[in-house]
Amino acid sequence: MLSYLKIREALVAVPESEVRSTFLRLRWWALFGVFIGYATYYLVRNNFTFSTPFLVKEFGWTKADVGVISAYMLIAYGLSKGFMSSLADKCDTRRFMAAGLVLSAGANIVLGVVEVYWLFAVIVIANGVFQGMGAGPSFIIISKWFPRKMRGSVGAIWNISHNLGGGMVAPLVTGAIAILGTQYWGASTYWVPAAVALVVAAVILSLGVSAPSSVGLPPMEVALKEEANSELVHSHTDHAPESMSAWQIFRHYVLPNKTVWFVSFVDVFVYAVRFGVLTFLPLYLLKEKGFSKAEMGVAFAVFEWAAIPSTLFAGLLTDKLFKGRRMPLAMIAMTIILGALYFYWSSSSILVISIAAGIIGGMIYIPQFLASVQTIEVVPSFAVGSATGLRGLMSYLLGASTGTALFGILSEKFGWHAGFYLLIACAVLCIVSCVLTHFGVIEMERNRATVDPDLVDEVKDAVPAKA
Repeated sequence: MLSYLKIREALVAVPESEVRSTFLRLRWWALFGVFIGYATYYLVRNNFTFSTPFLVKEFGWTKADVGVISAYMLIAYGLSKGFMSSLADKCDTRRFMAAGLVLSAGANIVLGVVEVYWLFAVIVIANGVFQGMGAGPSFIIISKWFPRKMRGSVGAIWNISHNLGGGMVAPLVTGAIAILGTQYWGASTYWVPAAVALVVAAVILSLGVSAPSSVGLPPMEVALKEEANSELVHSHTDHAPESMSAWQIFRHYVLPNKTVWFVSFVDVFVYAVRFGVLTFLPLYLLKEKGFSKAEMGVAFAVFEWAAIPSTLFAGLLTDKLFKGRRMPLAMIAMTIILGALYFYWSSSSILVISIAAGIIGGMIYIPQFLASVQTIEVVPSFAVGSATGLRGLMSYLLGASTGTALFGILSEKFGWHAGFYLLIACAVLCIVSCVLTHFGVIEMERNRATVDPDLVDEVKDAVPAKA
């Protein structure tokens, strides 16, 4: 299995006269592969939610049983995302992502027939582990095929795979149930998404592209020298020396990098706010604010789908207006979220609360995806998976748990106000983390200019003298 996933370089190099045109053409196939792949990962993860009513009704499980299994999935996914993303640095990204989909599909096929609680929980945990194989390859592809000046737009395009995948689960599963009937709910909720995942894995293997070296191309710094000259870190290679293990890459290029830690905390606090609002939105609106189920459903849909246009626009802004600087727009978005949180919390108007929920939903993915893009820019290309893994691990173990478990505990013991104080604090801390990340990037740009004279004038124009 490991030998199958190992990085393979093409035996024949692309002729020098065709390098640029081939690179520009294949990079969109590389993006296509990770886009459809990551969207499909959601089909074989979020489908669990649609099986829970049947698990309670057919197997007699309690809500607590379902909640514990959900927590297992979250913890397994968070831990795996850290390890698997680091491992992806040493693997063929196309095969790595496809292998994760196949394994996750296999886990779902088993879930469709298992009735024993402990065995079901074990398979859910296994699925959480396989799910961790999706994020690392995505960011590695973006870092190796697209220069800094395009990553905001490209990262935004990739990021809507979250919304596309999450939004496709409901129609796919409910459509399958309508066709097959509720007596075959296991096949509808687990086997149908698994079948789609297997098909997409085959498409990725057939049409997707891994690192430039795998198709006979030189690294981006060589193929697109002019476009790549504003990189914060130059590696001049697609991957680390063979002598370096995944742990050595992490230890030397990620662990001591303070900017990676700063941007990881940006993601931690974004996740806390996102999960805090999203997880408790139905309960809060129905029980506390007096929404009907229909009104709550509209607010929930707006929260999810508002992210697509705002994310695409934000990606374009960071490339064109902010010239590759990611954190200023993240600060603006989080400040807007801070204001919307106040109205979502304090207002009694259904219209105002719905608008506030839409604003939070439209803005929350902006700092999240900008943190993702920023992460891949502050380490060498062969360490992107490791840096992504650290950020993903912290996001789920610290951020998601804060927005779910801690928010729930505080709200249960001290009322909703306590939970919202927590979210307000997280939003403020996120802005602080954005500021620290921004100045870390400025420092890296200054250091880059000292060793690359061609960038000195560019940095002087972009960075205030006393920044």
